[in-house]
Formats: sequence, C-alpha cells, structure tokens
Amino acid sequence: MGSSHYTSFASITATLIFTLSLMCFLPELAVAKHKGITRHYKFNIKMQNVTRLCQTKSIVTVNGQFPGPRIIAREGDRVVIKVVNHVSHNVTLHWHGVRQLRSGWADGPAYVTQCPIQTGQSYVYNFTIIGQRGTLFWHAHISWLRATLYGPIVILPKKNVPYPFSKPYKEVPIVFGEWWNADTEAVINQATQTGLAPNLSDAYTINGLTGPLYNCSSKDTFKLKVKPGKTYLLRLINAALNDELFFSIANHTLTVVEADAIYVKPFKTDTVLITPGQTTNVLVNTKHHHFPTANFLMAARPYATITAIDNSTTAGILEYEQPLTSKNKIKKLLLFKPTLPIINDTTFTANFAKKHRSLATTQFPVKVPQKVDKKFFFTVGLGLSPCSKNQQCQGPNNTRLAAAINNVSFVQPTTALLQAHFFNQSQGVYTTDFPTNPPSLFNYTGTPPTNIMVTSGTKVVALPFNTTVEVVMQDTSILGAESHPLHLHGFNFFVVGLGFGNFDPKKDPSKFNLVDPMERNTVGVPSGGWVAIRFLADNPGVWFMHCHLEVHTSWGLKMAWVVMDGKLPRQKLPPPPSDLPKC
Repeated sequence: MGSSHYTSFASITATLIFTLSLMCFLPELAVAKHKGITRHYKFNIKMQNVTRLCQTKSIVTVNGQFPGPRIIAREGDRVVIKVVNHVSHNVTLHWHGVRQLRSGWADGPAYVTQCPIQTGQSYVYNFTIIGQRGTLFWHAHISWLRATLYGPIVILPKKNVPYPFSKPYKEVPIVFGEWWNADTEAVINQATQTGLAPNLSDAYTINGLTGPLYNCSSKDTFKLKVKPGKTYLLRLINAALNDELFFSIANHTLTVVEADAIYVKPFKTDTVLITPGQTTNVLVNTKHHHFPTANFLMAARPYATITAIDNSTTAGILEYEQPLTSKNKIKKLLLFKPTLPIINDTTFTANFAKKHRSLATTQFPVKVPQKVDKKFFFTVGLGLSPCSKNQQCQGPNNTRLAAAINNVSFVQPTTALLQAHFFNQSQGVYTTDFPTNPPSLFNYTGTPPTNIMVTSGTKVVALPFNTTVEVVMQDTSILGAESHPLHLHGFNFFVVGLGFGNFDPKKDPSKFNLVDPMERNTVGVPSGGWVAIRFLADNPGVWFMHCHLEVHTSWGLKMAWVVMDGKLPRQKLPPPPSDLPKC
C-alpha cells in the first residue's frame, strides 16, 4: 500500500515536473520556430592599448576587442544590446544594413535618430531582424570613431532553412579596416580646422591585422587554415573609413553568393570590389590536395580615381593544413600572390557591379517598384564652401573643401532629427525643402562650372508612407570625378540602372532592369557616371542617406528622408524608449 502510494506520488511529481518543463520549453520552441528568440549583448565602450606597425596607441573599442565582438542571430530574432560608454568621447552605434522596421530609435546615426551616449551613460539598442539573412556589420556612427569601433553581424537563416547554395564546411568573417598611427579624432579635427583633406591612413587591415607586406608586421598577419577539398564561406565586410578595396586570393576562384545580406545569382570571379559599407559573401573551394610547400596570399588594396590615397596592400595567408605524415618543417615556403586590378580600374568596377543580380525565385522574390510616385535627380560630388568667421582656411580664397547633394552640404543639427520629427518640433532643427533636382544644369561629368561654391543647410525630403521612390545619383567632376558609395539607412533599394557620363532621362530609363535587379543598402555611384535606385518608403521614421567615405560625410555629402506614419497602427513609429540619450 505504502509502496504503491509512493509510486503514484512519484509518478505524479514526475509528470508535473515534465509538464512544467514542457510549459517552459515549448513556448521557447514555438518562439524559435516562428518568431525567433531574444539575444542579449553587453557592449562596454572602453580604451585599449593596441600595437600595429611597431607603434602602440590607445584606441576606442568594445569590450577591449579590435575588431569588436561578433553579433550572431537568426532571421526573426530580437537583438538587445546594452551599450555603456566608459570613454571621454560621445558615442553612438549603427547596425549597418539592418532594416530597423519601426525601430528607428535603434538605428544609431548621431543627431539623426538619436543624441549620442555621453561619458558614463548607457543606452539599450533593441530591434528585431525581419526578413533578412546574411552578413552585415555594426560600427560607430559619430565623427571618425568607426576607425576602430566595428564588428561583424552574422544573420543565419531561420532554423531548418538551408542556404540557396551548397552548405559550406566552415564560415569565416573577413573584415577590412584602415589603420592610422595617429589619433583619428585628431586627424579629422585638424582637417576641419584647415579646411583641407585629412591625412591618409598608414595601413589597411584584415580582421584588425596589417599583414606581412607592411614594415614590422609579419607577426600581425591573419592566417586562414583550410583543409583540402572543402568549401569555405568568407563573409567579407569593408569597414574601412575612406577606401574601396579590391580583394583576391592567389590561385583560388571566388564565387559571389550574397551582397549586403541579399542572395545573388552566384557568379565566379578572381577579384571582388567592396566599398566601405558593403558586405559580400563568397564561396572558396579549396584544392583537393595538400600544399606542403606553398601558401597563398589573400590581399586587398584600394580602388580610387584620385591621387591622394593610401596606396598600400594588406594581406592575410591561406594555409593548407598538413597531414600528420608531412610534419617535417619545410624551411622556405613558396608564397603565391594574387594579381589585383590597377588602382583606377573603373571598367572592372562597373562590370563587377553589373554581375550582381537578385535570385528572383519564388522563395526569394524581387519586389522592385514597377511604378514610381516620386522621382529625384541628385548630383553628388565635391565643391568649396566659405570659411566660417574668425577662422583661416587654406583652400582657395579662404575656402574649405566641401561635399554636397544637389549643391546642399548637410549641416548636422544639435537636436536629433527623429526626436524633432516625432514630437512635431522641427522648427529651427530642419526644413523639408531639400531640392528634387540640382539648382542649375551643367555638364556634370565634363568641364566644371565656374562657380563651385556649395550652399549649406539641414534639409530633408518628407515622404508619405508607402511612396515608391526613384533616385538617380549623378557623380560630378567638380574637383575630380570619383566613386561615391551611397548608403541608405532603414531600407534596401533596387539598383535598376547604372552608366557612365551624364544620365539621359529620355534614353536611359528604357534600359532599366526591373526583372532581377540587385537589392542593396550601399551602392557605388560610378566615377564619372550615374546609378538609379528604387525603394518603397514603407518604414516610418527619419532615415539618413550619406556617402560611406567618412571624409565626404564629414564634408557634408549627406541628407535625410522623413517617412511619415501610415494610417494603420503597424504603420506608425512607436514612441522613443525611456533611456534614449539626451543632447
């Protein structure tokens, strides 16, 4: 009797525990299957001593790491990152390429969506990854702090959803950066005071390491050890401040399968061009036999059409693992080096851009707007602006270098635009009269006009919710034609056309690709050419658009789109979180 009573009590207890554990576990399973889970990160912004090129300096880091920590999530996950600022600089972080659907308060550009996090303060970035998978990255979005504050974002597909290409044996983030021996805040401050171009970087980096082609750097080399006959997925990220980069691995072909966290029709190439702000996933098939006597250089160097450039090469080493039988050390290894395009190979860059096509399948459809509600024609390029009072600038006739869109050089406000918009307090902060077209017509890629002075102001474009937008961005040859990687926050856009020379509104639109255009968040406006993009303004908030060459952003090559709320509750921007930093 006592025994059976004990058994029944034990079985009831076991059942109860099992039921309770199921109750705890099943919602998690259901959430993981349908809505994703919440992933928490703690980012402490702190100074850290780092030595490169035989020089030690104190740099701004997250958790003392350079590059910063990797964020890993699945499509559908919520990501919560508490950022605590322990340094003397004001800081913001931007989750580059994350759509931020109705979470504009978490986007991060200083004085656009938020005031910066001040010393000793913290802010929680909270967003859900909706309809995205692939490689993105995070970086500081204030002054030049992203020189050292950056790291990868890896978004995996939902559970049990395969890649649309063969599953790689291993996945490796490869983050390109730029290294200055000087303090980058001092570099941009000096340039701001003189009105001239800032000093160039001293080296490029792969995963924070300069590589064997620089003085005093053989130990600071990224090495990728591979097994023969395997497929590796390299998640390439260009986090450099001011330089577009060519990248190649000696004697190995790269297959591009994704760009800016959008799958592409796979294509093979020896060299990838990647602009600051862009990400590209490539597959590398390793050779089927061991290479006991050779290593392979993986190298990156700049693409540029102007002469002032850090024309150096960063490199890592692709190294085949050796079988146990060949452990005898070979004294001198052969080192195969890749051949990269010449520094100003604009033809290669245009051809490479044109190879990018969206998958356009039932699973990954292309929703390119076929009809356009609003068309914009933006000239992007350099110019001059008058020196501010009580200041001596070193440009011609006391001017400073400037950059502009439609001749408007953006003036950063002292109140965040999103707050001003949300609380209807735009007066004195911004105006909604950003020009739809350049103020005067000229031969944009030919002889520059005599007056190359720009105007300045904090101007935005206001768009009703769900407006379809087409923007043609035209490079100008004022002070020299060059490529401008334009990044749009809050949206992906479709690259429907690009060409050289001046855009022809009569002939060029008929050649637009409206079937399988590439979807991106950052696109290079070709040097001496134009690019046409389309997007649907379905994300309420204030969204920054700027050149991702930090020097051009500093000079004013930036603007913002204000997307109004829609009528339905899910089409409105929620109020700001209680810990939103104050200016």
